[in-house]
Amino acid sequence: MTASSESLTSKLEWQALQAHYPKIKGVHLRDLFQQDPLRGEQLTASACGVYLDYSKNRMTHETLGLLLKLAKSCSLDARIEAMFRGEKINVTENRAALHVALRAPKGTALWVDGQNVVPQVHAVLDKMTEFCRRVQSGAWLGYSGKPIRNIVNIGIGGSDLGPVMAYQALKFYSDRNLTFRFVSNIDATDFVEAVYDLDPTETLFVVSSKTFTTLETMTNAHSARAWLIAAFDDDARAVARHFVAVSTNTEAVCAFGIDRAHMFGFWDWVGGRYSMSSAIGLSTMLAIGPENFQALLHGFRQMDEHFRTAPFGHNLPVLMGLLTVWYNNFFGAQTLAVLPYEQYLKRFPAYLQQLTMESNGKAVTLDGTPVGYDTGPIYWGEPGSNGQHSFFQLLHQGTRLIPCDFIAFDQALNPLGRHHDLLLANVFAQTEALAFGKTAQQVKDEGVPDALVRHRVFAGNHPSNTILAERLTPEMLGKLVALYEHSVFTQSVIWHINAFDQWGVELGKALAQRIIPELESLEEPVLKHDDSTNTLIHNYRRHRLK
Repeated sequence: MTASSESLTSKLEWQALQAHYPKIKGVHLRDLFQQDPLRGEQLTASACGVYLDYSKNRMTHETLGLLLKLAKSCSLDARIEAMFRGEKINVTENRAALHVALRAPKGTALWVDGQNVVPQVHAVLDKMTEFCRRVQSGAWLGYSGKPIRNIVNIGIGGSDLGPVMAYQALKFYSDRNLTFRFVSNIDATDFVEAVYDLDPTETLFVVSSKTFTTLETMTNAHSARAWLIAAFDDDARAVARHFVAVSTNTEAVCAFGIDRAHMFGFWDWVGGRYSMSSAIGLSTMLAIGPENFQALLHGFRQMDEHFRTAPFGHNLPVLMGLLTVWYNNFFGAQTLAVLPYEQYLKRFPAYLQQLTMESNGKAVTLDGTPVGYDTGPIYWGEPGSNGQHSFFQLLHQGTRLIPCDFIAFDQALNPLGRHHDLLLANVFAQTEALAFGKTAQQVKDEGVPDALVRHRVFAGNHPSNTILAERLTPEMLGKLVALYEHSVFTQSVIWHINAFDQWGVELGKALAQRIIPELESLEEPVLKHDDSTNTLIHNYRRHRLK
C-alpha cells in the first residue's frame, strides 16, 4: 500500500501516537519541567533569526520522535520537493502551487509545464518597481496633472487581506506622504468611507482580481470608476491615469478603461491567499518602496530554504505543523490562538484565518475519500496586551483547550519609556501562567478565604509556543508569513488533503448570482428556494421598496 493511498489512521506511526497519548493526557506541564530541568533550553529551535520555544507544550521528547516518524511516513520530504519542483500538487485544479517562485532570486530556475517561471516573476517585479518609483517621486501624474497622494486598493480575500496586513505590519517603513485605503466589502459603506475625504484628482486605484470578474471587487471598482469620472465631468479618459490592475484578464481590464501597460500579471499557480509576494503586493510596494519590498521577499526566501532543507527535528514550520496535528487530532483542540505582542501586527491573525482555514478546511482527502479525522483548526487572535483584558479569561480558566502562539520582538520600533519592557513582561508572564497556573494551596497561602479559593485557582497545563525575533522588519515579516504558510502545508500533508483549492467558497457565490436578479426585479419573482430563503427574499423586497 502506498503512502498516498494508505489511510492515515491505519498507519503504524499514527497508532503509536494513539497509544502514546494516554501517557501524556494527564501529565501536567509542571511535572514535565520538574522531570526535565533543561526542557526550556532543549525544546527550542531557531533559524532565519526566528527563535521558537515549544517547551511549554504537552509533549515529551518521545512525543516529538513519534510525530517526526509520522511526518516521514506521510512522505513530507517528498511532498515538499514536489511543491518546489512545480509539480501539480493542487490535484483538483491540475495546477502547481509554486508561491515559492514569487520570491526566488534571479538566476534560479523553477519549472511549471516545462517553463522556467522565475524570469516571468522578475519581469513583473521590475515593472512594479518602475511604476512605484514614478508614483513615489511624483512623476506619475493624474488626469489633471496633479501627482498621486492617495492609493486605494480594491480586492477581496487574498487580494485584500495580504495587502492590508502587510501595510499595517510595515507602516513604520511606509511613505507617510501617501494615504492608503483598502476596500473589500461589497457593503457600500466600505467604499464610501474609504474615499470620503479623498480628492479624486490625486487618487489612484489598484484593482486586484485575477479574473477581473470577482463580484465584490468589480462592484467596488465600478463604483470607484463612477466616483472618479464624476470629478472629471464624466470624461472616461481619466480612468487610465487613476486606475491600474493586477489581473490576468487583459480584455476585461482594457474594457474597463485601464491601459494594458498598467496591468500587472500573475499566474494560476499562485493561490490568492499565497499571493502577497506577487503583484497583489503592489500597494505594499507603493507604501514601503521597492527596496523594502525586496527585503520582504528575501525574508520569504530564507524561510522557504529553511523549510526545504532543514532536518525535520529543527525545522520551524514542520515543528509547528506537527504540534498543530498533535493538539487537533489527539487532544481534540478545535481552535488555535495567535497572539502577536506587536501593535503593527494587529491584522496578522485575520490574515492567518484565510491562510489556514481556506487551505485546510477540507473534509475529503486528495483521493476524494472522506477523512476519518478532524482537519483545519479555527485560527483566531488579537494583539497583546489587549487580548488579556477580553478573552484571556477563557484561556486561563475556561473549559476548552486552546493552544496559543505568542509572537514578540526583542526591540521596539517605537521605543518609549518602559513600554516595551512592560509588553514583553506580559508575554513571558502569560505563557508562564498558562503553563503552570496556580494551585489551591498557593491560593490559600495568599490568605484567600476558603469560599473563594476555587475561583482563584488556575489549572494551568495550557500549551503555547513562543516565537521571538529581534525586530519587526520587512524581511522578518516575510519570514513569519512563510513560517505559517509552510506549517499549513505540513498539516495538509499529514492529513492527506489539498491545501491549495477552495471549492467551499463557490456555492454561496453561485447562489448569490441567482438571487441578485430576484431582489432587483421590478416584477414579483417566482421563487424556488426553500421556504426560509423565499420568505427572507419576500420580506427584504417588501421593506426595500417602501
